[in-house]
Amino acid sequence: MTTPRLVAFDLDDTLAPSKSAIHPRMGELLLALAERVEVAIISGGQLLQFQTQVVDRLPAADAGIRSRIHLLPTCGTQYYRLSPDGVTTVYAHSLTDDEKQRALSAVEGEARRLGLWEAETWGDILEDRGSQITFSALGQTAPLEAKKAWDPTGEKKNALRDAVAARVPDLEVRSGGSTSVDITQRGIDKAYGMRQLADETGIPLDDMLFVGDRLDEHGNDYPVLAMGVTCHAVTGWEDTITFLEQLIPTLPAR
Repeated sequence: MTTPRLVAFDLDDTLAPSKSAIHPRMGELLLALAERVEVAIISGGQLLQFQTQVVDRLPAADAGIRSRIHLLPTCGTQYYRLSPDGVTTVYAHSLTDDEKQRALSAVEGEARRLGLWEAETWGDILEDRGSQITFSALGQTAPLEAKKAWDPTGEKKNALRDAVAARVPDLEVRSGGSTSVDITQRGIDKAYGMRQLADETGIPLDDMLFVGDRLDEHGNDYPVLAMGVTCHAVTGWEDTITFLEQLIPTLPAR
């Protein structure tokens, strides 16, 4: 690939610190990028996080530019587009009530068995996101430093992921953010979201670029790398800003 026609991003720790708003410079760069190519965000977070962390922080822009921004929350199980009327739904694949209950029971049971069910947290440990069940070891609103310190090697999350996967083999279980494990329907992950982007936009996967901070084998960005999409690894949102400042000038204007 010489020039991408679509650039997709992970959200937490790629575009912004975990559960935090993007830096103003990031907002400027995302719109500058959307002036040249399609832009997508794929993350384990729910739509509300996309809105508060990114959409609400974007500078004012022409509706045509904003329409080139694609939002895929909960690892691609949902797909939305920006429009003059707000956010428009493309699809949303919800878990059934039975799948939700089995996922919730499995992740709580295994977390308690492994000693990973914390007594003091910042918000709920378990969250039903409709199309995804998410376990957040320290709660949904834990401070960034506490989350970084909880499992710096990823050993705890990976052990929990493996244990839960054995309990619900018909569902997809992935290591998510710094303290989270995500459960969705089988076969739906960020690679699924990238394929949906290709179908919706008509842009081949070979013409796409993905930017993420968890492209390691156990990371939730890895399925995109494994499917053969060109990827660029970053270590944080500051790294992404540097990369975009270098990339954007090389892209032809529309």
